[in-house]
Amino acid sequence: MTLRLHDTKAQALRDFVPIDPRNVTIYVCGPTVQSGPHIGHLRGALSFDILRRWVQDRFGRVTFVRNVTDIDDKVLANATESEPWWALAYRMELAFTRAYAAIGILPPTYEPRATASIPQMLELIERLIADGHAYAVQGSVYFDVRSWPAYGELTNQRPDAMESSPDTDAGKRAPQDFALWKAAKPDEPASATWESPWGPGRPGWHIECSAMSRRYLGPEFDIHGGGLDLRFPHHENELAQSTAAGDAFARYWVHNGLVTVGDQKMSKSLGNFLLADDVLRAHDPLVVRYALAAAHYRSSLSISPSTFDEAEAALDRIRTFMERAGRVLGAASWLTVEGLPEAFAAAMDDDLGVPQALAVVHETVRAGNAALDAGDREAAARASIAVGRMVGILGLNPQDPQWRTTDASAEASALDALIATMIDQRAEARQAKDWAAADRVRDAIAAAGITLEDTPDGTHWSLAGQTTKGSIDGR
Repeated sequence: MTLRLHDTKAQALRDFVPIDPRNVTIYVCGPTVQSGPHIGHLRGALSFDILRRWVQDRFGRVTFVRNVTDIDDKVLANATESEPWWALAYRMELAFTRAYAAIGILPPTYEPRATASIPQMLELIERLIADGHAYAVQGSVYFDVRSWPAYGELTNQRPDAMESSPDTDAGKRAPQDFALWKAAKPDEPASATWESPWGPGRPGWHIECSAMSRRYLGPEFDIHGGGLDLRFPHHENELAQSTAAGDAFARYWVHNGLVTVGDQKMSKSLGNFLLADDVLRAHDPLVVRYALAAAHYRSSLSISPSTFDEAEAALDRIRTFMERAGRVLGAASWLTVEGLPEAFAAAMDDDLGVPQALAVVHETVRAGNAALDAGDREAAARASIAVGRMVGILGLNPQDPQWRTTDASAEASALDALIATMIDQRAEARQAKDWAAADRVRDAIAAAGITLEDTPDGTHWSLAGQTTKGSIDGR
């Protein structure tokens, strides 16, 4: 099958045909670092992490750029005397990086900061002025939306029906005109201004991404991504200013749905957000990744108390099967299996149908467990290999070392040693035909929420109803 993606601009599914199949290019609008990440930021970043992983599997190489907006009205507003804007921005940037890494989001190929591309922004603004699509007034520069007939094509709007730009400086020709360059203000720090042909100032929000995407990916690239809330005005304005300057810009526009609480979008401005740090402290990071990935990327994701419980239960089924298959089959190096299950690949090629892909994973887990129960080693091995490959593509492999922490490993080792001692005591009692003592040991283990499984290759233990934690071979 051919990968098909929903293109926001076309408002339809389109076959994905990259400019260069040997190197797919993706630009995603990253965070504005005025404060730390909430779970909506994680969901957005994860959506494009999965896109990147799948495109890389399909085409082999991806150049993935995700920017950091480190100069912005909100960043300046949240700065204090003790923490200037640039220090706040860097601290928050690190918070985003930690949160992304915690749930297994791959680092971008390039992660430019807006403040590092000021010369490229000035060059782009000068081109727009020269071509009659922008004008300077009182030290600021505005994009003239009426100079560009295609303005509004991304969101299918006419300029007269659009909201006014929040840039309210005097001298704008039309309410919808937006700032490319903002003149320095007396109440803003001098460190937040750069010299320009129009006087000292700083860039507008939209020009930043146009300049950075061009700098790192060229005047035309494959996919531009971001949250649904960025379509207007941010992405609409990016598209207008880049194409008006003569760049082909993005061939596909992909937007992820938002996280909701009740019927409201989760956002910092509404104050109804779940901080990423709080969520990651309360839940295993792999569980968080599964919970955020399980809904289709374009759908709204409603967070409820059961969201993470359901994700944890689903992961436990996958983990338990993989560990069970590993005990029985070993590495299964005697079996050669090519590729991914067709149903999984078809689901992913259909606009990243992760819910359908996960359904294939769980159906394969069920079939694999049935094969193990029936003693069909080949069928079980095929299922085990397929499950490993599928969850690997999704970044959800519970056996991946990235999900193991030193503390967790130490605790598991200590617990395994204690249970091994009790299993030895039970085995000695059974050998001595002291059935009452053997039962007491088993009952004590069960009372701790641990289940024993006696098999021909030894006794294995697991936390009841959860994940197999270890095994005591030969006992």
